[in-house]
Amino acid sequence: MSKKERAILVAVIIEAALAGLWWYLASYGMANPDHVTADFQQVVGQTMGTAMGALLGIGVMLFFVAARNDRKTIEKKMRR
Repeated sequence: MSKKERAILVAVIIEAALAGLWWYLASYGMANPDHVTADFQQVVGQTMGTAMGALLGIGVMLFFVAARNDRKTIEKKMRR
């Protein structure tokens, strides 16, 4: 498995975990409105959206780094 494929796989797994956490917190807020503050849904949405967006941005950068490392590895193998 190439480094690009691993970077994509890890990003997808982390994003799916964050989406699951977001879904859980949103359902908890709807199921227990007397246990949360009035702006709970907005806070959860902003926080989780920011976290997912930031990790996706880092994932894109890591993908390009992995692609560069894959190219370097192929070049080294071709020289031998």
